[in-house]
Amino acid sequence: MLTAFLACVMLAFGIGATSAWAEGEALQGTLKNGDKPVAGVKINAFTQDGAPAGTATSDADGKWSIPVTGPGDYRVDLDQSTLPADVVLTNNRPSLTPSVADGQARNVLFPLGPKGGAGSNQPGAPAKPSSFDRYADLLYTGLHFALIIALAALGVSLIFGTTGLTNFAHGELVTFGALMTFLFNVTIGLPLVLSGLIAVVIGGAVGYLQDRVFWGWLRRRRTNMVTTMIISIGLSLAVRYIFLYFFGGETRAFSDYNAQPGEHYGPFTIAPKNLVSDVIAIVALVGVSWALLGTRLGKATRAVADNPALAAASGINVDRIIRLVWTIGGGLAALAGAILGAYQNVGYQMGFQILLLVFAAVTLGGFGTAWGALVGSLVIGLFVQLSTLFIPSELKTVGALGVLIVILLFRPQGILGRRARIG
Repeated sequence: MLTAFLACVMLAFGIGATSAWAEGEALQGTLKNGDKPVAGVKINAFTQDGAPAGTATSDADGKWSIPVTGPGDYRVDLDQSTLPADVVLTNNRPSLTPSVADGQARNVLFPLGPKGGAGSNQPGAPAKPSSFDRYADLLYTGLHFALIIALAALGVSLIFGTTGLTNFAHGELVTFGALMTFLFNVTIGLPLVLSGLIAVVIGGAVGYLQDRVFWGWLRRRRTNMVTTMIISIGLSLAVRYIFLYFFGGETRAFSDYNAQPGEHYGPFTIAPKNLVSDVIAIVALVGVSWALLGTRLGKATRAVADNPALAAASGINVDRIIRLVWTIGGGLAALAGAILGAYQNVGYQMGFQILLLVFAAVTLGGFGTAWGALVGSLVIGLFVQLSTLFIPSELKTVGALGVLIVILLFRPQGILGRRARIG
């Protein structure tokens, strides 16, 4: 029933869907002088070892795209000699070093302005960003990515804490949130913020329906946890390929804030949309954490997580609390998907691609503990990005999982988890 519901919703993607700039991994951007697109500008891309990765020229809309062979670090150079005579770069960074994730079409932004305007720089020899600039960029990117992981990880941790279910289909809830945001923003034409809000509401409703129709039924049948975990893996595969069938295998961008230039905040260069996303994520995480600690429903949730039988004996409606947790988890996952889609574009397996990191964050912090999920997400997000200073970006996920293994060898219950006797 759940997959049928998702299929009916996803039918909308067959109407009015826009094509992507590129399929698979790609570097892309939009060149504008104020509100005017800048055409005919040459962009060159190189791999980390200096080999040519592709060349593009901005079109009449100022857009350019360079498909690349896979994830990794690249250098992107803007050929300033091809800029119009009255247009210059407004910073001193004609050479950028973005990292492309698996399946990501990475936006690369070169701020342009009128020649002689405030903050403009005369064309000169390309200058590579300093190691400090790269460290600052990776530090912020790690924090931003950590907040996205934390939104998904908090839902996983709450669901495990109250039901004992290790839900491998949680990544598809993240993807569902991004696809719903895409549907309302691109296909229907609503503003991105409103589209994201609607997606969160729908994601919460899907989380509620999952437990009401599917997981609650398995729970009443006293299905053991190993079986339900395997069922969640099958559900994940089924839903993922429903997404592939209706949405397609390419990555697509939201229509709003797609090529937003970064603003300078001290050593950091941050797109305003990312700052707004960070604030929204922090508010959501703080709000849920406060509700768990300071409300009656939060106390009831913690009671169910500690001992469901005792909670039921004390008059708590355990099924109602579990459905509330599923609703919150679905909404948080949808919010994570909307923010992740604005960060790296929308694809049918984007939730699956971060699922391993979500489980790593939950395990590292301590399964079933909300605060542990937040701490684990912070560690994983920062390590994934900062590790690219020392190892190839293709190995950054492996490095994060290596840290997880090392920590769990010395503290198996996780950073904030409690020791439990087995047997």
